[in-house]
Amino acid sequence: MLEYQEKIRRFIESEVEPLATSIEENDLIPEKLVGMSKEFGLFGLSVPDEYGGLGLSMVEKCAIYEELGKTHNGFTTLIGAHTGIGSMGIVQLGTHNQKKKYLPKMASGEWIAAFALTEQSAGSNASNIKTRAERKGDKYIINGSKYYITNAVVGHVFTVLAVTDQEKGAKGITAFIVEKSFPGFNVGKIDQKMGLRGSHSAELIFEDMEVPVENVLGEIGQGYVSALKILTNSRVGLAARNLGSAEKLLTYSLQHVHEREQFGVPLMELQAIQHMIADMSMQIETLRAITYRVAGLTDQNQRVVKEAAIAKLYASEVYNKVADLALQIHGGKGYMKDYPIERFYRDARITKIYEGTSEIQRNIIANELSRSFNVIQKKPPLL
Repeated sequence: MLEYQEKIRRFIESEVEPLATSIEENDLIPEKLVGMSKEFGLFGLSVPDEYGGLGLSMVEKCAIYEELGKTHNGFTTLIGAHTGIGSMGIVQLGTHNQKKKYLPKMASGEWIAAFALTEQSAGSNASNIKTRAERKGDKYIINGSKYYITNAVVGHVFTVLAVTDQEKGAKGITAFIVEKSFPGFNVGKIDQKMGLRGSHSAELIFEDMEVPVENVLGEIGQGYVSALKILTNSRVGLAARNLGSAEKLLTYSLQHVHEREQFGVPLMELQAIQHMIADMSMQIETLRAITYRVAGLTDQNQRVVKEAAIAKLYASEVYNKVADLALQIHGGKGYMKDYPIERFYRDARITKIYEGTSEIQRNIIANELSRSFNVIQKKPPLL
């Protein structure tokens, strides 16, 4: 594993970083990098080896995500959305036939995966989705639309949540495996975003889309529960990606404060700057401890709903705080598009929103604490 991690580190430094400016300017990830990512197995991080993937543990995946986080976040998101929420549904819930059909192509990167939950009326309130799926013979007919779907433009296979029973609320939602070639599948408006250049999200429109019955993912009516499980797993990986980005910003900042002089001395000799650097390091090391602890618990098949929410929430807070401090340390230089600080600063902001907002993470943490408290209260007193 250490050898593979080092290989990815060298790939990031020698191949991806030199093209980061090009990705930003052209809003496009060069095919060269996509091809090399396929060769390195990056699209198969989550796929078991029996289906052609690397079958990494969560701790091992986090080590790779951490390296990926140190470069252009648009490139990182293409990989992360595929190996995280895009793949985990089929890995965790798919039948043998579904895994055999889809996972090898996903592991090789031939097919890019995406996760389609968000709608105009269903973002944080994920149970309020309006997309409908009606069974007709050996197919489901799906009508509706999804918004802000990462990898929508380049995606081949999608985990789509739709209502199969309107009377049952959240228990009437079902997950489906959808291919872009299915009749009635359309990519709508491509989003113009603040950051994550090169990673394209878009609207998906389903007009009498035909989905075979065998493409139901998991159990009928368990789609909402399945979505929560997928998101919980993915949040740990996202924390690791944020960790890598924060580490890179600290590296840039350390280089700058040792090279830049003010008042006749390097910036690093000024106490105000020292405190900023120290705060960045303290938060990064705390995030590292949280991330890998939760990853370890995940590998032990522990229930980590609260812990994953804490990791995702804290990671987004740290990334944004470190980005802000890095820009302040760099001053006017950090505000310029010629330097990567400005890019990281913009890219950091979405981490408080996607895959569950910071507010939703706090709700999850509080609900899990209340749940645990109620369980304890019901236990007989110790004698």
